[in-house]
Amino acid sequence: MYQFFVEPGQIQGKRVTITGSDVNHIKNVLRMRIGEEIAVSNGMDGLEYRCGIEEFLEDEVVCTLRFVKEDGLELPSRIYLFQALPKGDKMELVIQKAVELGAFAVIPVAAKRCVVKLDAKKEKNKLARWQGISEAAAKQSKRRIVPEVMPVMSMGEALRFASEMDVKLFPYELAEGMGKTKELIGKICPGQSVAVFIGPEGGFEDGEVEEASACGFVPITLGRRILRTETAGFTVLSWIMYQLEGDRPESSQLGQPGI
Repeated sequence: MYQFFVEPGQIQGKRVTITGSDVNHIKNVLRMRIGEEIAVSNGMDGLEYRCGIEEFLEDEVVCTLRFVKEDGLELPSRIYLFQALPKGDKMELVIQKAVELGAFAVIPVAAKRCVVKLDAKKEKNKLARWQGISEAAAKQSKRRIVPEVMPVMSMGEALRFASEMDVKLFPYELAEGMGKTKELIGKICPGQSVAVFIGPEGGFEDGEVEEASACGFVPITLGRRILRTETAGFTVLSWIMYQLEGDRPESSQLGQPGI
């Protein structure tokens, strides 16, 4: 089942329109035909709109809404991954896999030991590319939302942004006690907001660790081995996903909203 994202305004009653680059993809790459069924999400309400292709126009694909499925794929908590800017193109991999693992948003962080420095022009171009990677990963993993890749924050800005979140995790190579890590992860409950901070290749500076601790973050260990920055985030997200994914009921079909 192919999935596409649209703006909320493109779903009007039974009529659903698809525009932009997806039009060419549907018509000329996938070579879909009238009557074939697709899944459409508006990236906001967590619903999946099952539609049948009704008509091909020059710059849009017109579909008819058949039924709506309740949210059953999103994690029941909002997980924010604060990733210190890594070298090279590692950020692209981080975003792709974070989206697949259920992150709600990814926030690039300019920690003090980050080698990568982005000026305003580079950041704008990077954010556009990163957001495109998030959308592609959301489509591939059948997400109902497209996680936002937010503008780059300084360490202080990131800590302030995360200060009101329910759970604040700070993987740190000098932290000890895997039992503490297991306890904290095991206490995460549906409905909570969770901040996960991942440091750069050189790790966090002592001052950043102290600042994070003062803001209520709990340093945790990820085990006896030192993980690469791109691996550390995947590890924590996987643990949280395992904690939150239980015997949740299958999503059910709804009638057509607002009709």
